Amino acid sequence: MTGVLFVTDPLTGLQGDIDASVGLMSATQDLGVDIWCCGPEELAVVDGRVCARARRIRLRPRVAGGDHRWIVDSTWWDELGTAVVDVASFDVVQLRIDPPVDARYLHTTYLLDLVEAAGTRVINRPEGIRAMHEKLIALQFPELCPPTYVGADPQALRSFVRGVGTAVVKPVDGFAGIGVWLVRDDRSAIALLESATHGGRQHVIAQQFLPTVAEGNKRLFLLDGEIVGAVLRRPAVDDFRIGPPVAPAEIDDHDRAIVGVLGPVLRKHGLAVAGLDVIDGRLIEVNVTCPGGMHKTDALLGTNLSHTIVSSLFKGALV
Repeated sequence: MTGVLFVTDPLTGLQGDIDASVGLMSATQDLGVDIWCCGPEELAVVDGRVCARARRIRLRPRVAGGDHRWIVDSTWWDELGTAVVDVASFDVVQLRIDPPVDARYLHTTYLLDLVEAAGTRVINRPEGIRAMHEKLIALQFPELCPPTYVGADPQALRSFVRGVGTAVVKPVDGFAGIGVWLVRDDRSAIALLESATHGGRQHVIAQQFLPTVAEGNKRLFLLDGEIVGAVLRRPAVDDFRIGPPVAPAEIDDHDRAIVGVLGPVLRKHGLAVAGLDVIDGRLIEVNVTCPGGMHKTDALLGTNLSHTIVSSLFKGALV
């Protein structure tokens, strides 16, 4: 079996016009390589080998839409067939399921460990995803980050908010802006923190709010620990959370310093594709489970991030 297997969430839930996984599939198809897909629940181990009930697909044509979206049919793929396949027989396996890194996610990584042991490259490396929790990696480098507190005690979080004035509070296992709160030093703070922590039962990350986010949250795209592109994203007019990419971003000395520290760590753990979020020269988050934004950036700026990533990752692996 040759080609690339994408282990993804259901295809029907992926947005063909913006989803980074779809962009990587499209770039793979442009290389003339077969694309196969399966969900985590379709993986199994038989006699020590990982197999999957997978479908081979072909993506329909797409063109840039003039903003961060691509113009593509609402059903953006055609199914060419299904088969039970030996996962290790693929040239490359792409692990592209969204967080949280819960039991479902962890079980998938353990199965893919067997695929990697059989000699097939898995991107990102399962061991690396387990070792480097994407919401907490940044805490290993406090000198790079804004003031940050992680905990579940609403009263302790309230003290932190009082100290920094305003904080962004988010769940440790969240993604895509879901469950993110802006908490100010006022009478509503404790009620919001009790809700965010589910009454003190769930850990959250609280970071000092940086007003300079209005000038842009910079997404740095990393490949094997090196910057291959960057884009600016800004909050929406009626929402403090970050919206889609809006403009190219200039890579500065602060960005290079951050990557100089994180790059070797990412390479050590086999986290080939990563997205760093930076505001005003300070590291906010490190995305490694299902790094996104490439497909949107390519549509907006006319770049070829998805192709650059795919060509490099598959170099020497594809026949």
